[in-house]
Amino acid sequence: MADAYSCQLLPRELVELQIGQVDLLLAMYPDDIALDESSQQILDTLRNEPVIGSNHVSKSTLAVPVLLDLPISDPAEVPTRCKALRLDINVPFTYEGDQEPQEPPNVKVRVQQPPWLSKMATMQLMSGISEGEDLLGIIEHIKEAAAQHLIVADRSSGVANSTVTEVRPLVRVWFYFPSISTRSKRDDFIRYAPAYDLTGFLYAGKPGLLCVEGGSQSIDDYMKFIKTESWGDIPAHHKKVSERHRGPCEVRVFSSMTEITDKVGERRGQRANRGDMKAMEEWLVERGLGDAFTKVLM
Repeated sequence: MADAYSCQLLPRELVELQIGQVDLLLAMYPDDIALDESSQQILDTLRNEPVIGSNHVSKSTLAVPVLLDLPISDPAEVPTRCKALRLDINVPFTYEGDQEPQEPPNVKVRVQQPPWLSKMATMQLMSGISEGEDLLGIIEHIKEAAAQHLIVADRSSGVANSTVTEVRPLVRVWFYFPSISTRSKRDDFIRYAPAYDLTGFLYAGKPGLLCVEGGSQSIDDYMKFIKTESWGDIPAHHKKVSERHRGPCEVRVFSSMTEITDKVGERRGQRANRGDMKAMEEWLVERGLGDAFTKVLM
């Protein structure tokens, strides 16, 4: 039995699967991967060992660290102009306990914070990854999420650095959803609004309501981006949202874009996805927007 300071090598077939994952990374990113001398020696030993039994080994010696400088490019830019995101990848070749595993242990991936991302944004890159996701799936998720952060950063910079002196009239636009519930899709409405200098709120459920304040063209661009990028994996006949009212906005009522789903009224229905429309109406009246309830939801 292995003690607290040692563990056992994986069965030969699982060792080969783990080596195969490293080999695949080397083939996909030949110029972006770094293996130190000790990691290379461990791999060489594992490749050349004809039979690996249940011999005990130190945990620190049978996990192969790999550094991958993952290239991240903004889809809107020239492909050759890209940034790098360093991933610490740890490929284990051991297991604990007396029972041999049937599947190899998960490869661990950690994102190092780059100069072009905040600590919070770096942490968010790992969110949304399903438990048990394979290595290539994790890398692809991180790559896509980082690319979206680049898009938002570029657009936010464009808004901040704009030299247009004309004050564009503000409008307030109301959108109606028969249903909106998917967490990632809801989060995208909040995440991407600052890049378009938009404020407002999202109220999810059945039905759902989105209020957006800002420049008319910016709102149109924002909704186009949501439909083509955030909703890109949704069948066209499921992308149900309709603009119910658009009018002048003399003063913004909201200071940012937020979700108020769990802050207004009580959730009803079998899945707690039906909103309290009476509470919604009262909430709008308190903010001087009572007339919108009739225009949008009646």
